[in-house]
Amino acid sequence: MEFGIGFCIAIVIALTGVGAGVITAPLLILFLKVPVEIAVSTALAYSAIVKLIVVPFQVIRKQVNYRVLGIMLLGGLPGVIFGSFLFKHVASHGPKAALYFVLGAIIIFTSAWHLFRHFRPAGIARPTTERPKWIAAIMLPIGAEVGFSSSGAGALGTVALLSLTSLTTAQVVGTDLSFGLAIAMVGTGVHLIGGSYNGLLLAKLAAGGVIGGLVGSGAAPKIPNRNLRFALSLWLLFIGLQFCYQAATK
Repeated sequence: MEFGIGFCIAIVIALTGVGAGVITAPLLILFLKVPVEIAVSTALAYSAIVKLIVVPFQVIRKQVNYRVLGIMLLGGLPGVIFGSFLFKHVASHGPKAALYFVLGAIIIFTSAWHLFRHFRPAGIARPTTERPKWIAAIMLPIGAEVGFSSSGAGALGTVALLSLTSLTTAQVVGTDLSFGLAIAMVGTGVHLIGGSYNGLLLAKLAAGGVIGGLVGSGAAPKIPNRNLRFALSLWLLFIGLQFCYQAATK
């Protein structure tokens, strides 16, 4: 079951570009009944593993802007460390409803962003120069959010790069994935210090994810993904609302 979930998540990520964390944690909680504190830590580690497979291809294709990546990490790394320690504190001392609410809110935002991209008009103006101070400042809360909930780096980072840089679409994707990999690895390290993860579950997810990532990457150019991304975004929107409802009723 765990192997199959890891396999399917990786294929969906390869076909749609939707982030690993925003899909993994809800599936672990809803289908495998994993406690939210373990699900978030395990999802963050799984996200790092999946990005370790994807990012080298972005580097080879020269789709990573290292200057912008460095600026992002100035804010993102302190943020993810803070968010990870905050998560450990809340997971240990409560309230657990906060974990459900934050996870639900990020899922809602991510799905809403992908729905916006589905319907947005073409030809929206882009900046002509980078705004390094704004980029670093915005990455601080984004990193904190990733450390706390394991998800959101993809959608939030993409919004920031599209709004504050003149990078091409390919560079936005490659740079944001590299940023997500770096903060996921650091956040995973902090989460693992407290032992709030399931090593066997992670190993099974990773095994399925490696195979699914390779299969999905090979199939992606041949499969129209726009409608699939739209359907997935609607499903995630429903899941996010459900998590927020559970937080309100706990």
